[in-house]
Amino acid sequence: MSMIAQFKEAFEKRALYVKTRDEIAQLPVDVALDLDIYPGDAEQIAYEAVYGKAA
Repeated sequence: MSMIAQFKEAFEKRALYVKTRDEIAQLPVDVALDLDIYPGDAEQIAYEAVYGKAA
């Protein structure tokens, strides 16, 4: 994979991570609880969703 393609993929993943994190963090409390999600864990949940499980 070329360096440009790697940068593009990293940029796209970062944008998806930020969007996912922000959406989880902004969930109404009742919806988050129904989904068994704590909005304070938005960063970890988004990271795992985009990049996979942390090592």
